[in-house]
Amino acid sequence: MTAGPAAFPRSPAWPADEPWHLPMPEGTLYDALARAADDRPSHPATLFYGASLSYAELRARVDAMAGFLQGTCGVKRGDRVMIALQNSPQYVIAYYAVMRADAVIVPVNPMNKTAEIAYLAADSGARVAIIGSELGDVLAPLVGDAIANVIVAQYRDEVPAATPYTLPSCVTDAPSELPSSPGWHAWSAAIAQGLRPGAMQAGPGDLMILPYTSGTTGKPKACMHSHCGALFTAVLQARWYGLDGSDVMTGFMPLFHVAGMQGSMNAAIVSGATLLLMARWDKDLLPDLFETYGVTFWNAAPTMIVDVLASARFREKCFARLKVLTGGGAAMPTAVAERLKQRFGLDFVEGYGMTETMSPTHLNPMAAPKRQCLGIAVQETDARVIDPERLVELDDNVVGEIVVHGPQLLQGYWNRPQADAEAFIALDGKRFLRTGDLGYRDAEGYFFAVDRLKRMINVSGFKVWPAEVEAAMYKNRAIRECCIVSAPDDYRGETVKALVVLDDAARATTSAADIVSWARGAMASYKAPRAVVFVDSLPRTASNKINWRLLQDAEWGRTA
Repeated sequence: MTAGPAAFPRSPAWPADEPWHLPMPEGTLYDALARAADDRPSHPATLFYGASLSYAELRARVDAMAGFLQGTCGVKRGDRVMIALQNSPQYVIAYYAVMRADAVIVPVNPMNKTAEIAYLAADSGARVAIIGSELGDVLAPLVGDAIANVIVAQYRDEVPAATPYTLPSCVTDAPSELPSSPGWHAWSAAIAQGLRPGAMQAGPGDLMILPYTSGTTGKPKACMHSHCGALFTAVLQARWYGLDGSDVMTGFMPLFHVAGMQGSMNAAIVSGATLLLMARWDKDLLPDLFETYGVTFWNAAPTMIVDVLASARFREKCFARLKVLTGGGAAMPTAVAERLKQRFGLDFVEGYGMTETMSPTHLNPMAAPKRQCLGIAVQETDARVIDPERLVELDDNVVGEIVVHGPQLLQGYWNRPQADAEAFIALDGKRFLRTGDLGYRDAEGYFFAVDRLKRMINVSGFKVWPAEVEAAMYKNRAIRECCIVSAPDDYRGETVKALVVLDDAARATTSAADIVSWARGAMASYKAPRAVVFVDSLPRTASNKINWRLLQDAEWGRTA
């Protein structure tokens, strides 16, 4: 067997000037924000459709919101608070305010529907939510029962009246009047009270955030991450990409997801950099924003880059200051990568991570990236490839399951001891996470993904768990049986497809379009099937379960 990570954890391609043990600042992410506010109070922290919020102003609003959470909403140390906001200054404020209030952040996809949010509230025990005004109707059925207090933000409050930029509907829609019933609070009024929070008690080892992921059971489960774990991957990326206070970074990837949260928002805060935010993705707006603000760092899904290069408004000079282009979640098409390199001298630096690892366990070296490659194991991270059945380490260039160990690993799944038992294994006295991804490591220590052990669909970097979608689909009485599979998609990489056996009574009156439309109202749009095919029956395994693997392989033209 070749000398794997157990003998030498660093890749031969490890950057010569980079220490293996990551130098870490003291305290928490909030302490990083406080240092930036003290060191350069007038430096722009966020940019939002022409508005600029300085680090001093950001910290003041964070503290005021933290005071409101404690003083008015009764939030105490360790309480969970949901955040369901679009990318905006309000998101950054809410995130750091929950942290400052000694509470635990529960990031929520703002595309989620009422039933999905109700589950997250019940599972996490969150009784307070901070939301955008567009979600008022979604949360309304839960207030007073599942949720005691809701703080509602208007994104337009952070945009200049004379902004030159086209605004998305979530910013321009006229705000609805807050319900008069108890528990509803306006964001602006909460900030205006200027309440002061008590001394921060949470320390590096305390629980900081519960981002949700899913699995084969169909029920999302929360990953328990500490303050020090979240700080680790933010500092790691800031150092890896060479970021500092002169950088202007994009906040276009969703901030509720660990890739955007850590690689954009929190990496910007620990660097004292400026974060350029966009509430909804708009490819035509990017060239103007890049030129006006001199963007140096773009964290992007490959589909975003394809969008921009194809936009009629794209012009090459908007990339004049861009020095880092990075992302993950899906492989960058080779032709696009070659165009970026030839025309702009830009490498797309791919990485790999999971919600369970608070983002990266692997990144490509800035000086020697490989294409369609996960990268090398980052600082203090032991990554291996094992036989998924025998749980023994494999040689280089042999496909197996990728497992990881490092400071960024989750403490465990929230109230899921059985999930912990299934997710972790011990190797050489270390606790490793089974990623469920099949891949191999080459002789230089670069990792490549091949397939998945676990059942998951990757839609433009968003994880969709078929079992969760199937559970929602069965609420439609027209559906007798269904199987969710991934289907190839030239734009998204993969898309969600449903194979459906209709109930006999519904066959004459139900169309595929009816099912698609219903699904978009029942679950977040990225989870909803974009294609529905009616079939007479679904294949079964020997144990009489629906043979999803057979259907999945057939969809991609693979031999079972």
